[in-house]
Amino acid sequence: MRNIFYALFFALAIAACSTNPYKKTEKVYDTKLKTLKKTISNKDPKPLPVVPPVELNRDTLYTQQLRTYKDTIFKMGSTFLENGINTKWIGTVNFNLRKPNFIIIHHTAQDSLQQTINTFTKTETQVSSHYVISDDGKVVQMLNDYLRAWHAGNGSWGKNTDINSASIGIELDNNGSEVFSESQINSLLALLTKLKKDYNIPAQNILGHADIAPTRKKDPSALFPWKILAEKGFGIWPDEFLQTAPFDFNVDQGLRIIGYDTKNISAAIIAFKLHYIQDEITDVLDEKTRNTIYSIYKQQ
Repeated sequence: MRNIFYALFFALAIAACSTNPYKKTEKVYDTKLKTLKKTISNKDPKPLPVVPPVELNRDTLYTQQLRTYKDTIFKMGSTFLENGINTKWIGTVNFNLRKPNFIIIHHTAQDSLQQTINTFTKTETQVSSHYVISDDGKVVQMLNDYLRAWHAGNGSWGKNTDINSASIGIELDNNGSEVFSESQINSLLALLTKLKKDYNIPAQNILGHADIAPTRKKDPSALFPWKILAEKGFGIWPDEFLQTAPFDFNVDQGLRIIGYDTKNISAAIIAFKLHYIQDEITDVLDEKTRNTIYSIYKQQ
């Protein structure tokens, strides 16, 4: 009888040790994952003011990519580390999707909306964007806002050296030498209104491709209406009456505090002028340029 009692005691002890004390929280974790999967898998059109809906064929490659990410985020197994330790998985119940904190505006440098869509739906091009806005104001969304598009390339802003992971990319159908249409800019403003509200993106973080990659890019061109965007709350703009920069104001340091990569100071000055001066795109550091840099520097 005593042997039976000990056997039963040990059996119960083993069963108690083998019970997962985190089973309830793991269930919550799995439920939240399924909800987030629905969020990033959603391809339903989102209404924007004064923008007609656009229907496109859905690329099966997009679905395949989503499946890859789904498999990654649902992985909960043990991972072997180089020091011989195996990680142990216990799911937290407190998490959500990471939100974008930048918006990067580009011009396509191509001949049409359809050409850009073709470029972004071919695997070999290795380039994409979240949104494309046509010359007539139509808006095409090509990637969920929470996912990482390949639009910024090797760019940086301040200490952020992976802009793709923190931003939404918007491409404007424009070859770089033509004026942006009123319909296109109105649709852009409508889209920015939605994105800024959805993700609480700071005005200072709405930038051009040239701002984050001054040695490589010139888009959007000097014809892009940054002042109009800033007046609507999408970006910042120099003071109407420029204050004279102090004699000891360090332009290089000022540009870096704004966010520019100044390893090539000439390229940084050109990129700054492309955004904030626009009527004289050179690397000449004259008094107007110094004072304009100082004006933007003060708004950081």
